[in-house]
Amino acid sequence: MKLLVVKLGGSTAGQEEMQRWIDALATATFPLVIVPGGGPFADQVRLSQKRLAYSDEAAHAMAILAMDQFGIAISERHVRLQSVRSVAEVSRVLAARRIPVWLPAGMTLGAADIPVSWDVTSDSLSAWLCGQLRAHALLLIKQTGEYRNYSSVRDLADAGIVDRMLPTMLGRDTTLYIAGPHTLDTLDLPLATIPGRMIMQHGTPAEGMLAQ
Repeated sequence: MKLLVVKLGGSTAGQEEMQRWIDALATATFPLVIVPGGGPFADQVRLSQKRLAYSDEAAHAMAILAMDQFGIAISERHVRLQSVRSVAEVSRVLAARRIPVWLPAGMTLGAADIPVSWDVTSDSLSAWLCGQLRAHALLLIKQTGEYRNYSSVRDLADAGIVDRMLPTMLGRDTTLYIAGPHTLDTLDLPLATIPGRMIMQHGTPAEGMLAQ
């Protein structure tokens, strides 16, 4: 199987599902890269912006640094995981049969093709990384099952389940999957296929579904 990018949502932080997902992903028999959400670190950026009145530009940079912080925390949770900051480091860690955990600040802060906005979260940055790595599959792990009520990326964005920029930043050659807490109970380990539901993109119906 080709490379999979997996966004592990910050909403899993401190929940039982966080470690269960990490342990499951660590059994993967195919190459994958983990992208951390912002978790409680990004929540603090939002709260502090109200108190300190800093700009959205500053908040954008801080939220990306929050992803770095959550990524460092994730990297300590399994021996196969290793923090990385560049495409070259991703390649080296994959070659060593380990799992890169991407810390995005070094590659994304100041990038001309990434809008500076709260509309861009780890969802869109995961899609952006797919383009950098030429990965054709993206799995978003959410702490909700509400995504099952929607059938397209645009619908998910309108419902606030994924960020507003994901429909724009998701490449046409990238297949999107979403999984929630209930997915963990259906996994066959070691992980040999992409878990979750395949989502329609850009108005084109998905060709099928994997395990729900």
